[in-house]
Amino acid sequence: MSEVMKIIKPGLATSVQDLGRRGYQQYGVVVSGAMDDFALQVANLLVGNSRGEAGLEIALMGPEIFMLKDTVIAVCGADLSPKLDGESISNWKSYGVEKGQILTFGKPQNGGYAYVAVAGGVKTPEVMGSKSTYVKTEMGGYKGRYLKKGDYVETGAAEYELKRLTGRSIKVTNAMDYHAHNRIRIVLGPDSQGFSEESIQHFLTSAYRITAQSDRMGYRLDGPALEGEADIISDAVLPGTIQVPANGKPIVLLADRQTTGGYARIASVISIDLPYVAQQRTGKELRFVEVSVKEAQQLYVQRELLLRRLSIGARRIK
Repeated sequence: MSEVMKIIKPGLATSVQDLGRRGYQQYGVVVSGAMDDFALQVANLLVGNSRGEAGLEIALMGPEIFMLKDTVIAVCGADLSPKLDGESISNWKSYGVEKGQILTFGKPQNGGYAYVAVAGGVKTPEVMGSKSTYVKTEMGGYKGRYLKKGDYVETGAAEYELKRLTGRSIKVTNAMDYHAHNRIRIVLGPDSQGFSEESIQHFLTSAYRITAQSDRMGYRLDGPALEGEADIISDAVLPGTIQVPANGKPIVLLADRQTTGGYARIASVISIDLPYVAQQRTGKELRFVEVSVKEAQQLYVQRELLLRRLSIGARRIK
C-alpha cells in the first residue's frame, strides 16, 4: 500500500465504501456500503479493479484532493462537476492523473452521490470482511469516520499498467440519468395486506417527496398518509424495504438500514432502482410503480449481465 491522495478539503461527507459488510445481520451488524452500488462497481471496472473494491463516496459537496503519485481515477454516479486542475472531466470515464494534480468538485448537477475509484483500490483495514464506513458506530473505513482535512488515502498496487487504464468509458446508454428516473419500481411487501385498498392505490398513484429527515439509513417521504397496521412483530428488512410507521408516511430503507424493523413493510424497491432512489435529493418527488417478482428478477439479471460484460471488457486490457 502507498499514500496516493491527500485530503485538502473534506467536502460535506466523504467516506470509504465498498459493497457492504455482509453475513453479519443476524448479529445486528448493518451492511452499510455504497448508496449507489452500480456507480461504484462501474468506477472500479474503469480503473482495472474488481467490482467490489473500496472507493470514495462523496455526498453533494465534494472534497478537494491532492494527488501524491501518478495513478488512474474514475468518477461515476452523480455529476458533481468534477475538475482536474480546474479543467472539467467527465463522469463514467477513467483519467490518468499525475503527482501534484488536484481533483475538485463544484455544483451538483445530477444526483447526490459520486464515487471516486482509483487504480489498486482504496486500502483501509477490513472489519468483518468489508472496508465500508459505518459512522454511527465508528466502524470500518478510515478510522470509522468521514474524511477530514489532512487525511492521507492509501491504495493498493494497480493490477495493470496505468497507461492501459486511461481513457476508458462506458456507453452513454449504460450510464445513469438520475433526473429522468423518478418512477420507482416496487414489489408489494409482506405486510401490504394490512393496508386498505384505498391506501394501496394512494401509494401507487401519488407523488411522495423526500424530506430533510433523510440520511444513509433511509429516506423519509411526505405525501398522502397510508392507513394500516403500522406496528408488527420485528421482522427482517432489506435494502429498499418501504416501511410505514404510525404517522402513515413511508420510509425507504437504504445502505445504513437497521437489520430488523417493527413497522409494516408495504413494499420493496427492486434492486436495480435503488440507485435512482439514493441519488434523488431532498425535495425531489418519487412515484411508485408495481411490478411482479418475476419482472424484478429479470431486470436484475439484465443489470448483472451488463456488469459482467463490462468486467470481461476490463480484463481484456492485459
